[in-house]
Amino acid sequence: MSDKYRDDLIDRMAAEAKRGRLSRRDFMHYAMAAGVTASAAGGLWTSKAALAAPKRGGTFRLGTHDGNTSDTHDPGTYLSFSIIQLAHTYRSYLTQITPTNELGPDAAASWSATDDATEWTFKLQKGASFHSGKPFTADDAIASLNHHRGDKSTSAAKALLKDVVDIVKDDEHTITIKLGTGNADLPWLMTDYHLAMCPANSDGTIDWQSGDGTGPYKIVHNEFGVGCKLERHDGWHGEGAYFDAVEMTVLNDPNARQTALVTGQVDGITQLELKTLALLQRNPNILVDNVPSGAAITMPMFCDVAPFDNVDVRMALKLAIDREDLIKKITFDTAIPGNDFHISPNMPYWPDLPQRTYDPDKAKFHLKKAGQENLTVDLSTADSVYSGAVDMCVLYAEHAKAAGININVNREPNDGYYSEVWLKKPFCMVQWGARPTPDVMLSLAYKDDAAWNESHWQNERFNELLLAAKAELDQDKRAEMYREMAQLARDDGGTIIPMFTNFVYARGKNVAHGENLAASWQMDGARACSRWWFDS
Repeated sequence: MSDKYRDDLIDRMAAEAKRGRLSRRDFMHYAMAAGVTASAAGGLWTSKAALAAPKRGGTFRLGTHDGNTSDTHDPGTYLSFSIIQLAHTYRSYLTQITPTNELGPDAAASWSATDDATEWTFKLQKGASFHSGKPFTADDAIASLNHHRGDKSTSAAKALLKDVVDIVKDDEHTITIKLGTGNADLPWLMTDYHLAMCPANSDGTIDWQSGDGTGPYKIVHNEFGVGCKLERHDGWHGEGAYFDAVEMTVLNDPNARQTALVTGQVDGITQLELKTLALLQRNPNILVDNVPSGAAITMPMFCDVAPFDNVDVRMALKLAIDREDLIKKITFDTAIPGNDFHISPNMPYWPDLPQRTYDPDKAKFHLKKAGQENLTVDLSTADSVYSGAVDMCVLYAEHAKAAGININVNREPNDGYYSEVWLKKPFCMVQWGARPTPDVMLSLAYKDDAAWNESHWQNERFNELLLAAKAELDQDKRAEMYREMAQLARDDGGTIIPMFTNFVYARGKNVAHGENLAASWQMDGARACSRWWFDS
């Protein structure tokens, strides 16, 4: 390789790295493959390729999917992706998932636990304040968490805090959470998007109605299901908030989102239409981020409603789906096969169980055993659930025909899908965001009394293991418990998990971000508005 060719190659790679298209690791790998020594490659990264320091200024316009007129400021009701994105922009949490998928501080500066993990003490940020100017204190943190506790709470996060016995104020900026049983994952649990910090009322409740928050941006105008305008909060206690202002526009239609980006009406969009992924990647004015994650597509079946109350019917439907075909034709290889348990390969304690494959003959066997030959079921979905959601369900219906199963795909309205279809219709398609640990995910959606137990699955052994694993400090024993839980969900559970999807979103070429992107939610863990910046 000539020196000139190598220099040109390094310059091109450096340009790609500055745009966020090439990581430091890949830059080093390719530079060394081109004959550059490791030490020289490191110097080239620093001098040529490293991202420039973030710049302040400008209004970031973001087009989001899955926004509903039924969304509210009540953190206990947060559900759609648009409200999750907004929540991480105008409110804060005790902890956060960092771009490197580690646990970091947010409204809490630090935390520590007793040896048995039954008491966790959180030191709060002393400089944090609400958009109204009110200082953030222990009273606000306690009220915010208690909003999701108690018999009267209707919060979707109620199950996550079920083991909390008490939350006490040690001083104005310190709280201690006391648990009935040990929970080694509690600081991770505090990143759940429902557990937002809100101002406390004098009676110990929270003022969620006003939309006040301690996040990086404060709301100037908001209309749920339409859009929101925000401006930087000068009292923001964290890093980032580089944009002067943020404008979010709900664009549920994938074609409308993509068109808005291509024509420059917005600077970034969530959830690309995967059919046009290759075309967008060739556009020099657009940068695509394709981030492997623990996000999942699920198809829950109500285990207490016929015919799904029969385990053989559930097994037949799991065997009648060709996961590899769905991933190839619908996601264009931006996903990995699921195995009907909700622990992804990039989560801790992932159990390497034999992968379930398409087997229509075995599905027929289970249908015959259940006395349900020529089974007919309805499956609900909507365009807003996932890019190609309707096509995915139609393709699944084609797969199932070989097993003698007739699946009627019902295309539901986008608006209100998660309030009118999910948890109400016995067989539907759902997109789940990633959760940091198995305990958080399983407690939310598979625990017997969880508000979001979307399949109504009840398994006594599973729930015994879930409780025991939460307090188990021996990592090997804990891993074995999650393995058994995964096997139970795979073989007895009521949820089909065809795949874990990558987060695929896009931005204009003038929008920059750090080297890493969080895999907890789309748009850098739903924190793009505060972590990204304009580089020109």
